[in-house]
Amino acid sequence: MITLRNVVLRRGTKIVLDDASVVLQPGEKVGLVGRNGAGKSSLFALLTGRLHSDKGDVEIPRHWALAEVAQHMPETDMPATEFVLEGDIRLMAARQALADAEAADDGHAIADAFAQLMDAGSLDASARAQALLMGLGFKGTQVDAPVNSFSGGWRMRLQLARALMCPSDLMLLDEPTNHLDLDALVWLEAWLQRYEGTLIIISHDREFLDAITKVTLHLDETKLHRYGGNYTAFEAMRAERMLQQQQAFDKQQERMAHLQKFIDRFKAKASKAKQAQSRVKALERMEKLAPVLTASDFSFEFREPLNLPNPMLMFDTVSVGYDTDEGEKVIVRGIDRSVLAGQRFGILGANGQGKSTFVKTVARMQRPMSGTITEGKGLSIGYFAQQEMDVLRPDEGPLMHMIRLAKEVSPNAREQELRDFLGQFRFVGDMVNQEVGSLSGGEKARLVLAMLVWQRPNLLLLDEPTNHLDLQTREALSMALNEFEGTVMLVSHDRALLREVCDEFWLVADGKLAPFDGDLDDYQRWLLEQSKEAAKLAKEEAKQALREARGGSAPAAAPAPVAAAPSPAQAPAAPVKREDRKLSGQARQKLNEQTRPLRKEMEQIDAKMKAWAEERAALEAQLSSPGQTPAQIADAGKRLKAIGDEIDEAEMRWLELSEQVDAIQSAS
Repeated sequence: MITLRNVVLRRGTKIVLDDASVVLQPGEKVGLVGRNGAGKSSLFALLTGRLHSDKGDVEIPRHWALAEVAQHMPETDMPATEFVLEGDIRLMAARQALADAEAADDGHAIADAFAQLMDAGSLDASARAQALLMGLGFKGTQVDAPVNSFSGGWRMRLQLARALMCPSDLMLLDEPTNHLDLDALVWLEAWLQRYEGTLIIISHDREFLDAITKVTLHLDETKLHRYGGNYTAFEAMRAERMLQQQQAFDKQQERMAHLQKFIDRFKAKASKAKQAQSRVKALERMEKLAPVLTASDFSFEFREPLNLPNPMLMFDTVSVGYDTDEGEKVIVRGIDRSVLAGQRFGILGANGQGKSTFVKTVARMQRPMSGTITEGKGLSIGYFAQQEMDVLRPDEGPLMHMIRLAKEVSPNAREQELRDFLGQFRFVGDMVNQEVGSLSGGEKARLVLAMLVWQRPNLLLLDEPTNHLDLQTREALSMALNEFEGTVMLVSHDRALLREVCDEFWLVADGKLAPFDGDLDDYQRWLLEQSKEAAKLAKEEAKQALREARGGSAPAAAPAPVAAAPSPAQAPAAPVKREDRKLSGQARQKLNEQTRPLRKEMEQIDAKMKAWAEERAALEAQLSSPGQTPAQIADAGKRLKAIGDEIDEAEMRWLELSEQVDAIQSAS
């Protein structure tokens, strides 16, 4: 188990934990929550050993293996699959042991290394790594692409896959969903539900936490409070706890006021002096309860639009994409839609399908590849970019951003008015002049929101607005959007926000944009069906690649269409004629003749594999018996390696033959 006992942790002059204690049991799935800046990441650093407590004890079983997502961006030409494989520390140790043993020509060490490789699951390691990559949204053509060929968000997915690859007893995940789309998030949710170790997650995604965690750890005012239940249960229990604390505080304040009143009234009266003195002592001994203090709530609202054109937008056979060195790259074609005043769209689709490209085109950040976009008169667009720095300047402060914006939309605004406005978004004092490049992700997101509100748009285009927002700010955004009178187009993996804000959904998939007939639950079921189809297709492609690699065997013929059989009521059984039985027997004989050589070779492979298995068992028994000379151990180790290679090759050939037999039978 993990035990923190009376822990004090400081970061510079700031106290992150003060006399904090908690116990987490093995196998528990824990959501670590608290406002931004409370110290959640510092607590992770404490658990990993990167930080050490100033006081108190932190106990984690020494034999526990730890997995976490590295925050630095990798710079390497290593193929993606191999990069993920390196996350499996047991497999890497076994590979290194084998390389060292072969370099030393130590047969005993070679045998031990092969045993380690088997224990580490080396036979299916690459398949497991690629399954992680595919689950996180990588395409089959990308699993062996160089790491350096991916953008920053995709590299963070690689780091996540690498952490999931690691066999671990404790996994620490700090905002794992920030760079995921809804498809990958749903997959990750299912994977973590099956994880058997102890899991601690920092996340601001309410539905994600609810689906995975059974314990909530709240870091608040330097204290750790453990709640049994997911995030929704935590909110209810915390509200009840705060109510009880406030009631106890109010009751104590009444008691203290009564004692003080008695003391003030009778301390100078001789006949009551003794009683007054006893009440002074009672007041001094009383353990003072603190008032309930909570982080100040954050709220804002979008200003009423100056006008609401209707329709706001009309798309006439529009295609969207971007320019490359080779020419235009079209992603979505033939968009014929209208956007009306007051509509609230959630835009669904996997990464790479064109959601952000579509939104950028509507936001006038890039031109349409073809077709016409007609804007309503007086259209005013507010755009929240997925990468906030697309609309921010790193060397300028929030105030300078607002001054430049005000010159465009409200030239008469005074500087003090802009300062007061920024204060509503928690930019106070010197923060208004702090360079944006040094702000946290949440602070940058709040600045973009402030700029949107000031513009008074009638169409909001929001591309992953919650990536760096804490739960309180997400809730404030949800409330503001629900009160907004204009039109909203929202791309987000935050299902709670999508459910609360959107009335309808558009799906971007397979180069098209069309209405999605259903809600988010229907979309998740659709994703599951698509995933099954993709897995089936990938399996068929792998089989085809295997056939081609093994000598260009003809691909399996497609099964002949089967006519629907009439029901017994429709077609009474007809007697089978002697001639039909004769023809049927001839067909079976012909089929047997066609497949006999293949089945015979399969039987020969079965016999060889049985013999190899017996030889391997004998060699392993020999290695475990005493009295072996170094030469005998070396020979046995080398033979074990050769047997393993022969078995692998024979299994691949057996699979190929089996598929050929199936193809012949299906075509007959």
